[in-house]
Amino acid sequence: MQRDNAQFNASKDRPRTTAEAGWHVSRYNLYARIPGSKNVAIANLFAANCAEYTPIETFLLSNFDRLAEDHPIIERFARRGLVCRFDERAALETMGRAACAGPGGVTLTICPTMGCNFDCPYCFENHYAGKMSAQVQDDVVALAERMLDASGSANLDINWFGGEPLLAPDVIESLSERLMALVRGRGGTYSAGIITNGYLLTQDIVDMLDRSCVESAQITIDGLGPTHDATRHLADGGSTFERIVGNLRNLSIPFRVSVRHNVHAGNRNEVGELREFVRRLAKESGNNISYYTATVSDSEAAEKRGRQVGLLCGTEASEIDAAQEAENFSRGQGFYCGAHSVWSIGVDEQGNLQKCWEAVDKPQHGFGTAHDWDPADPLATATNPNNLTMYLNTACPIPDDECRECVWLPMCVGGCPHKRLFEGRQCTPFKDDPDRYVLALHARIGKDKNKDKAADDAR
Repeated sequence: MQRDNAQFNASKDRPRTTAEAGWHVSRYNLYARIPGSKNVAIANLFAANCAEYTPIETFLLSNFDRLAEDHPIIERFARRGLVCRFDERAALETMGRAACAGPGGVTLTICPTMGCNFDCPYCFENHYAGKMSAQVQDDVVALAERMLDASGSANLDINWFGGEPLLAPDVIESLSERLMALVRGRGGTYSAGIITNGYLLTQDIVDMLDRSCVESAQITIDGLGPTHDATRHLADGGSTFERIVGNLRNLSIPFRVSVRHNVHAGNRNEVGELREFVRRLAKESGNNISYYTATVSDSEAAEKRGRQVGLLCGTEASEIDAAQEAENFSRGQGFYCGAHSVWSIGVDEQGNLQKCWEAVDKPQHGFGTAHDWDPADPLATATNPNNLTMYLNTACPIPDDECRECVWLPMCVGGCPHKRLFEGRQCTPFKDDPDRYVLALHARIGKDKNKDKAADDAR
């Protein structure tokens, strides 16, 4: 009897385990053995953290449920997101719901024209002539005012898109002046960016964009010389490489420029060379120019055009995409892009409203017009409410059991809403090759995270 009481008291006095205290290992950890080392890189996709761990640390993590709740390793693991005391998936779903109409600024993607001076074989758009009329410009300004009123925000972000937006610089200039005045009157902040092929840039155009508060430009270069010209040529077939590079080299550009390399089977061997070319171009010009890659994806418009570009597949796409996604590593948010927010919409040159950049040339996917739509009563004023709600409803919680159980959920959030709706779910190319992604993360941020870890160890 005394022995039984002693055993009972020992059990009663035993510290609780982490599991008993409500802790658990994150469902969103990814592991990769570091080549040539006994250590392991662990990335947490919810907290956006990646660091290197010793065999002792990985052993403690694998036996985490049995550790005492006051074990000193817990704080370090928790700070990096490897362990937690809440339901991460439920948190993602809450953030997804909140993103649909939550507080924040208003974002408009405005297409001054859907025309283009290029004829790129992989482009997802069908181009047509015409530019935004004065009446539609009035409607866009009125729409921006209604959106600011309904959102409760005074902040406006503009993306100039197309077509090629610089075919209508007068529209950009006049609309910018009016939209900036609208925001100034509310004491808010205004910012803008532009996606352009760079062919029509002049110093006067650059200066106009600077006055219009354009802070960034995306310009695509597909390779060096003939490689670029094979896919990014004028509508009449003329070359464009020398003109674009000359603009970037010779113009004084006060805003940052991101050179996008659309990688496909025909130019993937020039990734390293083009990256170095852009680095030298930035140094020679004194302009803020950076380089990044993106793989070319399929599209209905490109197929109809007779696209002659070999798409990457398998490990080729995985390698490129893993490196790029590592650059974009960020905390889980529960939503994929602006298509999941009622405060982010696209406007074509006729004033039709879309939820996605890839749909701006497709009026059949529109949900309303700049003249009539009012976010204060979004469904009643929409011409096609289904085209609005179907995009919003692809955010978390995702109506897809496989996605909800997937370790990649914080990062991909179900993937591109437009592709999910019209082409089917497209998982990340390296879904079945997590080592590639984790090691890319480790190569990019592992050293910095290890500095943090060393500081932790010194405490």
